[in-house]
Amino acid sequence: MGINHSSPALGEFIKSRRERLQPSKAGIQPLPGRRRTPGLRREEVSYLANLSVTYYTWLEQGREVNPSPEVLLNISNALMLDEDEQKHLFDLANVDPSSAGVVLNSGRSDFGFLQTLVDQLHYPSYVTDEGTDVIAWNRAAELIIADFSSLPKSERYMMNIMFFNSDYRQRLVNWEGFARYTTAMLRANLDRYKDNPLYMERFERLRLESEEFAHFWELYEIKQKRVATALFRLPDSQEMEFVIHSASAVDNDPGLHWCFFVPVPESGTEERLLRLLKRDIKQY
Repeated sequence: MGINHSSPALGEFIKSRRERLQPSKAGIQPLPGRRRTPGLRREEVSYLANLSVTYYTWLEQGREVNPSPEVLLNISNALMLDEDEQKHLFDLANVDPSSAGVVLNSGRSDFGFLQTLVDQLHYPSYVTDEGTDVIAWNRAAELIIADFSSLPKSERYMMNIMFFNSDYRQRLVNWEGFARYTTAMLRANLDRYKDNPLYMERFERLRLESEEFAHFWELYEIKQKRVATALFRLPDSQEMEFVIHSASAVDNDPGLHWCFFVPVPESGTEERLLRLLKRDIKQY
């Protein structure tokens, strides 16, 4: 994410949540006399959030102060924000919640919905999670990219398939360029996964066991995710060329990525793909 900063929107948001929170619910004993402020006073929020009153006031006023992840988490707890409100607070400050140790519940439980999505496409398509595990794929992806269903679940992740699956390497004609791009993209985004032990374990395996990955890693190249092309040569020697598109945060889950391979126009790939799928249906 970019540089974090406070804003009028952030100030308005925390003010609205302060004014709706009653002292009794926040565990504050009301003082004698009539309260002039609906909900909590700024002094009370600053006390609960372990902040100075001046600093908290600056936040509500939208001054350019740079609230840290810890400050945002303290304010979230003090104002008793629910998960959606907490995420909104961090988004307004342009801060990643994971940097404060916040683990948001994605509510992800039904992969059947994702499988239904990818099955709607006759183009090769699959969905990966934050560890690059392939969790849903269609028949075209199996025929063109890799036979995902034949892989043990422990090996069915793209970081492994890219550098350790020999069948994938033989199929992907431009493997070297694609693997180099993938490594540069991984380097650009590694920091966001440093709190994911499984992802980091897989990264270390690549670094230690793949000479190609180690070589590409030492180049220290940086790439952001962009549209790329992939040329596949199937066992029957026919070639198919695709433009790879992707969608992130599928179903509002930042860990899910949906990749779909669109035939390059006028390359004959669309026609070859349709013939392949038609033959496959007849065989089954």
